[in-house]
Amino acid sequence: MALTGLDIFKLLPKTNCKKCGMPTCLAFAMQLAQKRAKLDACPFVSDEAKQTLDAAAAPPMRLIKFGQGEHQVQVGQETVLFRHEEKFHNPAAVAAVVSDSLTGDALLARIKAVNGLQFERVGLHLGVNAVALKNDSGDPKLFRDAASALKQHSKLAVILYSDSADAIQGALEELTGACPLIASATQSTIEAMAGLAKTHKCPLAVKADSLEALAELTEKAAALGAEDLVLSLDGLSVKERLYTWTKARALALKKGCRALGYPTLSLVDQGDDTRQLADAASLLCKYGNIVAVDSVEPAVYLALLTVVTNIYTDPQKPIQVEAKLYEIGEPDETSPVLFTTNFSLTYYTVESDVEASRIPAYILVVDTEGTSVLTAYSGDKLNEECVKAAIDKFEVESKVKHRKMIIPGYVAVMSGKLEEATGWEVLVGPRESSMLPKYLQEVWSK
Repeated sequence: MALTGLDIFKLLPKTNCKKCGMPTCLAFAMQLAQKRAKLDACPFVSDEAKQTLDAAAAPPMRLIKFGQGEHQVQVGQETVLFRHEEKFHNPAAVAAVVSDSLTGDALLARIKAVNGLQFERVGLHLGVNAVALKNDSGDPKLFRDAASALKQHSKLAVILYSDSADAIQGALEELTGACPLIASATQSTIEAMAGLAKTHKCPLAVKADSLEALAELTEKAAALGAEDLVLSLDGLSVKERLYTWTKARALALKKGCRALGYPTLSLVDQGDDTRQLADAASLLCKYGNIVAVDSVEPAVYLALLTVVTNIYTDPQKPIQVEAKLYEIGEPDETSPVLFTTNFSLTYYTVESDVEASRIPAYILVVDTEGTSVLTAYSGDKLNEECVKAAIDKFEVESKVKHRKMIIPGYVAVMSGKLEEATGWEVLVGPRESSMLPKYLQEVWSK
């Protein structure tokens, strides 16, 4: 929990030496509390005070990294319970389960299927973040062999699921340098698992059936030198996990409970694809930082990754595309010109429907700060002046010999002023983008 200025003042030497640049130690403490000064400016502060202040200044939730290179996963370090308070910073990770009970071609096919869970949606690349390797066989050798196959055939981050420290050790030896997440240490295996995490410099998940037991395990693990931790629950229903993760987040962020200030890991492996999708989506919505699902059905992961995108988008900054003139197909000087806003979902919907018409066209994207057509118009971010400015900036007149522009039907009211400002003939298009193919084929073509 953040310290007040008076709390910090009690830890300072109280010499009022002014070497920090402040007239008194109290003034310096107030600046520290407001993060306008650095503790290094005080030459006489004790090491004990530095440790206390550094701990107090640390984020309420620890940042955890696993994997390597461009596929490294970062979760945690969140500072708010609800994204409208600020935003969530590190998107949740979605993992796909691979069982070590698979061998040979079946194992390679599963790994290939997981690698292929990559998608394009509204201009964004979405993909599975990690492979969760499960020691279903209970055999350390099979687990090690599966880890070796992962090292050779996948670049995704790895989560090692096993209750056996021996199995984990063998897999870690195969994954040297890959920095997998070890899952999970229990009360009976904490010493061995924490030792492996410390030796191999990997994060460690601790598993229990209650917050009290988890807090005890995190304190033990930290004392053993394993400080990068993840929380995992054992034997609880999805409903119970949702309640428990919410409570853990509130205790860490609002009450300063450092023992619970870690990201969460949830395994969803019960039921069919539809059940797993529903359970995993629920956990992602309520503080699931890493969710592993026992499926390779693309529809499941596209839905889950869309949920993550929605939750971890800054609510004060809509997803936008670049404002410019886009070419759909191979348009020429006779092709239609449409305009829309730079709200990502709006643009990609219009682009898709124009492509469906099979008529090459230009789409002029106007910068409306990422707002949709009606929202932009009602807020005066979409008007004849900004459309005229976009026409001039992107030299639209040099692209076509006609002077006709198709505008969204919902802003037909601006057609008169737009014609006056641009000198172009304005054609009012359909209200719904889905009607664009028919409009371009039947109205424009004639």
